Amino acid sequence: MWTNWSGGQQCRPQRTDRPLDEAGVASAVRRAAERGLTVRPVGAGYSDSTLALTGDVHLDCSALTGIVGLKDDVVRVRAGARLAEVHTALAAQGRALATVPHGPAATVAGAIATGVHGGSRRGGSLSAQVVGARFVDGHGVLRVADDAELDALRCHLGVLGVLTVVALRTVPAERIDAHEEVVDIAEAVAPGGPLDTRPWATLELHQPSGEALLRWAGPAEHRVPAVEATGPLEAIGRVVTRVGHSASAQWSAQRSRPTPRWEGVPTGAPYELLPGPDPSRAAYTEWAVPREALPAALRELGSAAAARELEIRRPVEVRVGPAESGWLHPAYGRETGWIAVRSPRGDGHGPLFRLVGSVLEGMGGRPHWAGRHDWTAADITVAYPRFADFRAVRDRLDPDRLFAGAHIEELLGP
Repeated sequence: MWTNWSGGQQCRPQRTDRPLDEAGVASAVRRAAERGLTVRPVGAGYSDSTLALTGDVHLDCSALTGIVGLKDDVVRVRAGARLAEVHTALAAQGRALATVPHGPAATVAGAIATGVHGGSRRGGSLSAQVVGARFVDGHGVLRVADDAELDALRCHLGVLGVLTVVALRTVPAERIDAHEEVVDIAEAVAPGGPLDTRPWATLELHQPSGEALLRWAGPAEHRVPAVEATGPLEAIGRVVTRVGHSASAQWSAQRSRPTPRWEGVPTGAPYELLPGPDPSRAAYTEWAVPREALPAALRELGSAAAARELEIRRPVEVRVGPAESGWLHPAYGRETGWIAVRSPRGDGHGPLFRLVGSVLEGMGGRPHWAGRHDWTAADITVAYPRFADFRAVRDRLDPDRLFAGAHIEELLGP
């Protein structure tokens, strides 16, 4: 029995293949095809969606790890490597990924396939950093991606093939200061506010009270004085600083509020400070709305939840990001505001998540592929102008739909 990180998704594949190299990946794909079985690539299992579910074959590439090479500003890394491993290896060479996605234990391939981002206005998602790739297609053939395929492979949902090696853009390593401050929600999410002007920023919002905490980071030489907390969070005390690990600290059993937990202004590498060590063991849904719609979307979500007496117990995470070029990336073609809602494991999150989806879809939202949603091919056809192009690439790379299954067919069509 395979179970994802949160425990909310489970399946029982007939077999799990764990190839040791690219030749092994190709052999596993061909073997499944000969037996009439479908294949679903599986990474660290941090997604809360149905993408990895199958009753046929799981293809686990966790043995394909390590850096292949670093030249100029491009690193070639095996697709099964964990993000934390890549960060550490690059730091030793004075380089860094151009963005810091959430979930350092996630695999490179998994983060690219689902469009994982990290609240960076500067870099966007990991998918946006892809400049080349090697992969095994639905014929069991090892291929080098051409330029025409890259925007399909950026956020490919694991249906075009199995990534084996990925070339990613890097930047010079830097050190940052991390900050935390209580903010007014309207000012924080307004266009041109701190979510837009900080190199990295994320907002935690307690919907019932409107309490909001901004975590942000900038170059280490940029220092700001501490600010006294005011308003609803004043009882917590002084504004304190720390990002990443504090964001993933233990929540209360029933409900939680955005609470500063660390003193001082920590300085370090972005990969050390920005992400939490692990995703919360909770069900979640995340939606990408047009950046200009973000303030209205948050107001509407709060009003709708209150009207239906559906409590959003955990802080809503709000971030912004640039437009992406990946054809199925939720931020494709537009500046984006990200809204993530979590529900404690074991709670009946269905009604709340359906409400979130209904409200944010009505604001032009698209679901993050790693979270819960109920979209089908009909929804994607309307929301993604390059979906027909994506299907054409899929027809060419996997005409027999080897990388499919019931959940994928519902999502993308036959």
